[in-house]
Amino acid sequence: MTQFDLTDDQRAIQEMAQRFTADAITPFAAKWDEDHVFPRDTIKSAAELGFAAIYVSEASGGIGLGRLESALIMEAMAYGCPAVSAFISIHNMASWMIDSFGSETVKTKYLPSLVTMDRIASYCLTEPGSGSDAAALKTKAVLDGDHYVVTGSKAFISGAGQNEVYVTMVRTGGEGPKGISCLVIEKDMPGVSFGANERKMGWRAQPTAQVNFDGVRVPVENLVGGEGDGFKIAMAGLDGGRLNIGACSLGGAQRAIDEALAYTRQRSQFGKAIADFQNTQFRLADMETELQAARILLYAAAAKVTAKSPDKTKFSAMAKRFATDTGMSVVDRALQMFGGYGYLQDYPVEKLYRDLRVHQILEGTNEIMRVVIARELMRAAN
Repeated sequence: MTQFDLTDDQRAIQEMAQRFTADAITPFAAKWDEDHVFPRDTIKSAAELGFAAIYVSEASGGIGLGRLESALIMEAMAYGCPAVSAFISIHNMASWMIDSFGSETVKTKYLPSLVTMDRIASYCLTEPGSGSDAAALKTKAVLDGDHYVVTGSKAFISGAGQNEVYVTMVRTGGEGPKGISCLVIEKDMPGVSFGANERKMGWRAQPTAQVNFDGVRVPVENLVGGEGDGFKIAMAGLDGGRLNIGACSLGGAQRAIDEALAYTRQRSQFGKAIADFQNTQFRLADMETELQAARILLYAAAAKVTAKSPDKTKFSAMAKRFATDTGMSVVDRALQMFGGYGYLQDYPVEKLYRDLRVHQILEGTNEIMRVVIARELMRAAN
């Protein structure tokens, strides 16, 4: 990326993702949402374009792009369906963690099938009793010969029950973050079970459920990184995951602006199009300005994460907070422009409203983003 614009290669990647979305996602998104359909075939077809391993290294079979290119792809796909785009984002995050921190054994064991999405990966950190306080997780892994025996539960897991691979944070040591390790656990290992699919406000095109581990024996070779590295690995994954979920908000909000613009130009009240009223124009202008500001911040944060800049965590948190809050605000104002029609499922803005709301909660709540930002500010001031 040049200082203020995308490169030709980045534009080509963006356009490819936009074409895929227009053909394979947008026409079907409303039906998936209404019928709670998990479009696995469509999601797997994204892997044929490299979208299952966007920032997995080329040596491991990925396409080895940066976080900005990933954001462009996620934003483009979220224009069609934020739930599908976010699901693909989570798979990318889990695959990247294996590629970046795993041994050659664990990479060889899992990455070939993850790159093609013959197997799909979930990220398992949150527990029923530890959400924002992630370092308090209780799922325990006890070493027994050449296996860890894992017992505990994970909550709100995207892909639970459908996905084959679960990159899971477990406690192998004492309390706190230094006692956490990362294991790759498979769906079919004895002792793995799943709760009922959660009945969600949005994100209905992907399954979400609890994952339970009852004495699951996991080979020691499935350890990602060393013992005690799990929390560090989980947080590194979230730096990129937060960018992706922010990008999904950008894509959804852009769709909302486009839909609102089209609707207000064709809808007449008091003898003229709604778009001709100055109040409508001012509202659209503010929505566009705020969305572009969020986009520039997120792109800058993506460049910092790719470059491993010292302030990458702060910028990732700022971008996630601002993009997801802005996305929700834009969609809310777009829905208002539709009046009563905006509340109906006949118009896509209603689904966008439901889908984007959760972005302010997951990958770290926006309140926690403020904690991260403030902590980084204070650290820099010392």
